[in-house]
Amino acid sequence: MANIKSAKKRILVNQKKADHNKAIKSGVKTAIKKVHTAIDANDKAAAQSALTEATSVIDKAATKGVYHKNNSSRKVARLAAAVNKMN
Repeated sequence: MANIKSAKKRILVNQKKADHNKAIKSGVKTAIKKVHTAIDANDKAAAQSALTEATSVIDKAATKGVYHKNNSSRKVARLAAAVNKMN
């Protein structure tokens, strides 16, 4: 553990930010899994609704700086392509 007061604070703040970012990333992964589950079940309507929900969650993560905007765009594009490829 650090001895200097500012270093102690940095450790606490960094841990808090890491926990916050981890929670957001976990939410993104859950939303993506819901889309893939609907695709595997071959349920187009559920996949569409899950896609809109996932897009929202991913865009919010990019806005908060958890993901780079290109990374989030790639995730959304791949999900959309997978849903559009369904019969």
